[in-house]
Amino acid sequence: MLGNQRIIPAISNHQELRLFLQTNLTYGILMNFQLAQLPDLVLEMKNKDKKVLIHSELIKGLTSDEYGAIYLIQTLKVDGIISSKPKVIEVCKKRKVIGILRFFLKDSISLEQSLEVASKTNPDYLEVLPALCTDIIPEIKQRIHCDIMMGGLIRTKDQIATCLLAGAVGVTTSNPQFWI
Repeated sequence: MLGNQRIIPAISNHQELRLFLQTNLTYGILMNFQLAQLPDLVLEMKNKDKKVLIHSELIKGLTSDEYGAIYLIQTLKVDGIISSKPKVIEVCKKRKVIGILRFFLKDSISLEQSLEVASKTNPDYLEVLPALCTDIIPEIKQRIHCDIMMGGLIRTKDQIATCLLAGAVGVTTSNPQFWI
């Protein structure tokens, strides 16, 4: 779905959006914006032939539940949603937009719980944080059959390469230096 794009920009302000719009990248994640700003931002991205992913839990004023997801999909026509909430991913699946289940690996218990949720929701992608725990990718892939993206705490291009070599299909990053 994301094609050959390996770096997925996480865009948090207007300056970063302008930078993203100048790249050859197709997919970008909007986060940390206000709900009232989204219609104009989505339109601006679509006018530049970009695909819009929304991190639903990081939009100010948006309730990150199935109703918020329906609004994003039906009204704003977003291409996908990132969420840690299974109900949001279920809405994405029903409405045929990209559903990215995000989870944080803090310990073995959080890994088990996250894998259980992922196996029930069957997301299009998993976004696993922090990205530096690449050694867990083979175990996740053995248990959950979907593509994995890594994100969080990316500080170098070598870390991005490590994620990709370990089996991630992409890396989400808010650092514009890595978008080029």
